[in-house]
Amino acid sequence: MYELTDKAKRYQADLLAFMDEHVYPAEAVYAEQMAASGDPHFHPPVIEDLKAEAKKRGLWNLFHPHPEWGPGLTNLEYAPLAEIMGRSAHLAPEATNCNAPDTGNMEVLTLFGTDEHKEKWLKPLLAGEIASAFAMTEPAVASSDASNIQMRMERDGDDYVLNGRKWWTSNALHPRCEVLIVMGKTDPDGPAFRQQSMMVVPVGTPGVTILRGLPVFGYQDREGHAEVLFENVRVPAGALLAGEGDGFMISQARLGPGRIHHCMRAIGMAERALDLMIDRAQSRTTFGAPVAERANIQDWIAESRIEIDMARLLTLKAAHLMDTVGNKQARTEIAAIKVAAPNVALKVVDRAIQVHGGGGVSDDFPLASMYAHLRTLRLADGPDEVHKRTIARRELRRRETERGER
Repeated sequence: MYELTDKAKRYQADLLAFMDEHVYPAEAVYAEQMAASGDPHFHPPVIEDLKAEAKKRGLWNLFHPHPEWGPGLTNLEYAPLAEIMGRSAHLAPEATNCNAPDTGNMEVLTLFGTDEHKEKWLKPLLAGEIASAFAMTEPAVASSDASNIQMRMERDGDDYVLNGRKWWTSNALHPRCEVLIVMGKTDPDGPAFRQQSMMVVPVGTPGVTILRGLPVFGYQDREGHAEVLFENVRVPAGALLAGEGDGFMISQARLGPGRIHHCMRAIGMAERALDLMIDRAQSRTTFGAPVAERANIQDWIAESRIEIDMARLLTLKAAHLMDTVGNKQARTEIAAIKVAAPNVALKVVDRAIQVHGGGGVSDDFPLASMYAHLRTLRLADGPDEVHKRTIARRELRRRETERGER
């Protein structure tokens, strides 16, 4: 139904070979290097080895839709590549410079950054030389409604002064993180969706304090999810992205493609979990018969295949609509995949954990880590309930319009 172009097929074949020949073998090396460092935010050398190999193979910045900066793939062309990367989500995206939140930040800088922003931050990000973080969510308010954010960005002469507290600032503990994109209020008395702006803030700016890294179900992710304090942080007026009041507009441009990426990586995790479930069921015996012969296990395998393929088709439909009619017209489908893909993947991973028994909740297999990250994805980029609200409101308006036309 959604046939890949020849160009996308070439990238798909090349990426699959890269995964088999380099990424999967590097997983054990990665684990050894992280354990030996004793630092959960260590940047292991194997990552740089993988990045060098990916560059050599032309598997670099695959996410970027602008030919000036990447291969210029459409959302539909990139989606299957993101799925492949999701099978080794802690290595493959960063190895190809396609990891969040850097991808979204690079797109923001491409679309809304000044020439200075592009020279100082975008180019090193595109080269994989530095990392970046995105600071929007706040601990003191319900950030699922981004109009609640309280950070103040007050104009003072040629500068802005920032005051506030953020958390879940992913990537902020990456050793190479040098810049933040920060959302706050420049006009708290303006219209609800014109109060917010975004600015580029170097990590080393006086007044920026990284307070702690937040664990995810007990895991300290290597990139870190930081709580960050901004106390009288002074940045030049040139730090502003687009214009005052454009924060929501920028966030919508950023989040549409990002949700496609997240959902396809989730499907990749589900595919790997299904493979692991099948392998385990075929290799273990209970009560005199292989686990794979048990009716309930066969049900789980069949249901997983059905659900994964359904989620994939829905995600590809959303990608196709984004490419053909635009993000606004694809809003229902984007919201739908953000609910469907993580929930489907969670079901599959949960079944795989059950088949693995005690091993499934250990670090001997990737399943426990997958589960923690997928459960968190039901909150990241907006919780399920926000996306369902979007879908329901659009469906209600659709029926009202249809009744009015009769």
